[in-house]
Amino acid sequence: MRYSSFFFLAFVTLSANAQTPTFHEDIAPIIYTHCSECHRAGELGPMQFTTYEEVSSQGSFIEYVIQSGQMPPWTPDHNYTSFIGERYLTDEEMQLYSDWVAGGMPEGDPSDNPGLPDFPEGSQVGEPDLILEMPEPYIHGGDGTEQYQVFVLPSGLTEDKDIRAIEIRPDNSLIAHHALLGYTNNVNSINQAIALDDATEEPGYENFGSYGVLVEDDFFGGWAPGIETLIFPPTIGKKMEAGSYLLMQMHYGGSSTEEADQSSVNIFFADEPVEREIENALMSPTNLTEQFYIPANQVVEFHGTMYVPQDVSLISIIPHSHLLGKSWQAFATSPNNNDTIPMIHIPEWDFHWQGIYTFPNMVHIPAGYTVHAIASYDNTSSNPDNPNNPPQPMMFGDYTTDEMYIMFLQYVNYLPGDEDISYTGTEEVEFVYNDSKLLPAWPNPAPSNSQITIGFHIPENGVEVSLELFDINGRLIDTWVNGIQYTEGYHLVRPQLFNLETGFYVYRLTTSDGFSSSKTLQVTK
Repeated sequence: MRYSSFFFLAFVTLSANAQTPTFHEDIAPIIYTHCSECHRAGELGPMQFTTYEEVSSQGSFIEYVIQSGQMPPWTPDHNYTSFIGERYLTDEEMQLYSDWVAGGMPEGDPSDNPGLPDFPEGSQVGEPDLILEMPEPYIHGGDGTEQYQVFVLPSGLTEDKDIRAIEIRPDNSLIAHHALLGYTNNVNSINQAIALDDATEEPGYENFGSYGVLVEDDFFGGWAPGIETLIFPPTIGKKMEAGSYLLMQMHYGGSSTEEADQSSVNIFFADEPVEREIENALMSPTNLTEQFYIPANQVVEFHGTMYVPQDVSLISIIPHSHLLGKSWQAFATSPNNNDTIPMIHIPEWDFHWQGIYTFPNMVHIPAGYTVHAIASYDNTSSNPDNPNNPPQPMMFGDYTTDEMYIMFLQYVNYLPGDEDISYTGTEEVEFVYNDSKLLPAWPNPAPSNSQITIGFHIPENGVEVSLELFDINGRLIDTWVNGIQYTEGYHLVRPQLFNLETGFYVYRLTTSDGFSSSKTLQVTK
């Protein structure tokens, strides 16, 4: 998958009584956009949106990504449950921004600007007590294939340590898709992992789906774009024993050029002894009453259940699907079904924005309750992310072009008062573009004979762009852009929907650098 240059958005309280929006008083508190990497390493300076000039120069584009729901990137339904680090705007906030753009984007008084947030470098948490880094860079080949590579990281600890935070720092976001940490202090497992590493010329060893050896904790830590590092409250956390090892499984996306990566892990020691260790529960196809099989040209739903034998305090939840994913919902019910505890609802699954969703306060799930996890998948041609054209039957697998039904739960055994314990997170969010990118149409659905807005990103000057509209059967309806050269950056087009019948259509962006992407548009009366 394409992960490279980043936007960062911080949303804070608006000036409630603003009558005429100005940048410094009203808009700067809403949106700060920070690019943490160049579009191409070393070639272009960072694209920032931190001053009036920078924001106003892209004011209409920012309005488009806000109104279309592309930004801020937050997929869970915030009316269903709340999580740390939620990123969404209210209708009033979005309207205020649109009013600012419509009013000519006035600057206002610079003394009203609240100032930029502090963007940490090297760590979201602070100064780590222990840094474990891959021993040497791993070179991911430029053959377009993805790779799961496990790296053996000795802790070097000479005494046991209690842990309050674990932070994975990806080195090369061009190829780093996600990472998982396994923990072991078992001599046999350590020796087996070292032997697997020694048997290969390159750093680490290949293993899809697991670490290749048995580990005591298979979710010691994790990272994916947009995930915040979790800081455990006092007396709750993880433990690392003297002589222990971490196994870091890096999932690298396909790349057309060779890329090097040397990711690392920051470990933060606890100030107080850990009395309750965080445990993991996993829902998978074994929790289903039917085979995890998605026929071609069908939208299907799977409903898994897990019995809770003892009182637990839920800390975080991590649902996971691939490109066919359509939605997720999880909740817990009492034995008599008179009580339902909502956990998470993602009505529109986005493979590119997945997270470790941490509750602001621990959620008590009583003994005897049942956890339900319902996930739907769209294996039809109307799913623009479908990796197969025409659609093919899909089963469980580790590749991005396979599919998954996975949900991790992090918890501790319940103690009275847990509901009042709060968790804290960090504020670092990454929005990833470095090559061509097609963005959603807005509005969508759209009335016939109306004008819509479509955004796209071009990675370099001189790329030729075509944008076409097709009906659901693949027949060309209209050509909105025909082989026009665009400069590097973000662009908007505003095509007119002339005399279109109600129904679903597909618009497709193709570029001279070989990129092609399609999305669905619904037309109403």
